[in-house]
Amino acid sequence: MSKKANDGLSLPKRQTAKAAGYDFAASEDFTLPSIWKGNFLKALWALFKQKKVSDEDFQSADACLKPYLVPTGVKAYMQDNEFLLLANRSSGPLKRRLILPNGIGIVDADYYDNDSNEGEIFFQLINFGLRDYHIKKGERIGQGIFMPFLLADGETAPHAQRTGGFGSTKK
Repeated sequence: MSKKANDGLSLPKRQTAKAAGYDFAASEDFTLPSIWKGNFLKALWALFKQKKVSDEDFQSADACLKPYLVPTGVKAYMQDNEFLLLANRSSGPLKRRLILPNGIGIVDADYYDNDSNEGEIFFQLINFGLRDYHIKKGERIGQGIFMPFLLADGETAPHAQRTGGFGSTKK
């Protein structure tokens, strides 16, 4: 049972009979700051003017470009040979200037019910618009498509077990 089961969440659903993707919605109000705020422009301007940029200025500028994890409150169970592909909704970049920074997200079957966040699905989003974008609870933020996958012949199966959520399979 999810700890957010009684939060009045919008469950993912397909919008048309032939749609492949399930639209996911935000589980809470969330503000995505514009990447154009802060020291990002200051560092770009200095680089453009061929001035020295300190490591501290680079780090501060880089922090403006990080994606934010927008919660959905939803977790998804998959078979061992399936994953959930997370993708932008077509209206996200066009109308709201919101994108998944790597284009897609992959939710593996062993992400479900992990210890760090119960397997809750989050969408990594960046706001490249000029203004902060305020996502309302229940607003559709991305889509998920269940996909099968194949394994390479002769692969030695990994023995590692997932121990958490995002970035838990670091070397």
